[in-house]
Amino acid sequence: MLHLAPAALIDHYLGICRLLAGQLDFRSAIRSVAAEVAHIVPHDHLDVCVLLEDGNYHTAYETGIETAWGELAGAPVVNSPIRSLLWGEVDYLLADDAMTDPRFHFEGAFKRPIFEQSLRSRLHVPMKVQGTIIAALSCSSQRANVYTMEDVERARIIADLLTPYFFALRAAEQAQRSAIVEAEARAREEGLRLGALKLTEALEQERQRIGMDLHDQTLADLTRLARRIDRLSRANEVAPEALEPVSRSLQHCMQDLRQIIEQAKPSVLQLFGLAQAIEHHLDRSTRDTGSATEWGLTDETHGALDQLEPTVSVALFRIAQEAINNAVRHAAPLAITVRLAADEDRLVIEISDDGSGQARTRKRIGGGIDNMQTRARLISARFTIASGPNNRGTVVRVVLPLAQPAGAENLGEGAV
Repeated sequence: MLHLAPAALIDHYLGICRLLAGQLDFRSAIRSVAAEVAHIVPHDHLDVCVLLEDGNYHTAYETGIETAWGELAGAPVVNSPIRSLLWGEVDYLLADDAMTDPRFHFEGAFKRPIFEQSLRSRLHVPMKVQGTIIAALSCSSQRANVYTMEDVERARIIADLLTPYFFALRAAEQAQRSAIVEAEARAREEGLRLGALKLTEALEQERQRIGMDLHDQTLADLTRLARRIDRLSRANEVAPEALEPVSRSLQHCMQDLRQIIEQAKPSVLQLFGLAQAIEHHLDRSTRDTGSATEWGLTDETHGALDQLEPTVSVALFRIAQEAINNAVRHAAPLAITVRLAADEDRLVIEISDDGSGQARTRKRIGGGIDNMQTRARLISARFTIASGPNNRGTVVRVVLPLAQPAGAENLGEGAV
């Protein structure tokens, strides 16, 4: 223990406060005050052991002698030689010779620096904020029997001076770490989304290529073959009854190919736009069922559809297409309506039917719902499917945020 007059002690305490000002990280903070602390509590090694967010790990910021404790970014508290202090089981630790003190030697204890650097005398006090331990101040000397209870009291005052600053540094570091983690997660998510979107665009292009190849080659070949068979039948070179099943099969084959081409290449979408493509598909789907299904489409987007990227338009068309197909195939509706609406912030597509409802059809169309949800996620849209009014029918809703013009105010979602 050093013998100092009260006025000298106060000067050193004030010196610690002055030296802390402007320090922006733990290491520079502890190193800036080390010499001033040495005037109050002598030491060969000084460190602040900071608990991490979950309280299960800690890291040490040291000055004087460099040890393996300062090399660990996150060591388990359960292996710390001062775990009893960090856990709040004791108010302080004071050792005349830590190399033989049993409190520092237990199974799993990371005590190697004590022996490597001969840190015999040790003094540890907690650093608390509102009664919660956030760190510990440790002073060590290579000589035995250095510290007394008066040094413990002085160390407590030093800890009280350091604690607010270290608490602020820890909070700032945690906030920075959280921001980095969040930014990295968002970057990964955005990268995956953009990658998937590019993949979707490539798949759409490939589907269009296949559609054109089928139209220009395969379908043309089948058409010529059907005409030839028809001519042979009329020329009586082959018995008509023998060719009739072949001709019928060819007609079915061509019809199937036309459907594949239409699915692979939504030419109406490319030529006339999203609203017309949905309307065309709605008309054809209800007409082909053979039942009297009424349908209607309202477009309240005021030209917003024309501003969409082609990939986004294709994704929205595929979602509407799947929703209409599900209604026609599985819900037996009397009516299907499509509503397109937009304001400054968002675009809404709503497909409603009065059929048997999603509860009875979900098992059969689960894959289709998954596909619609995936397509919506790829374009950062929100997808919902719910029962219609009075628990009758189904309503599929897609809400796509629209980019704000530069300098535009955030008007919120509004009611579309």
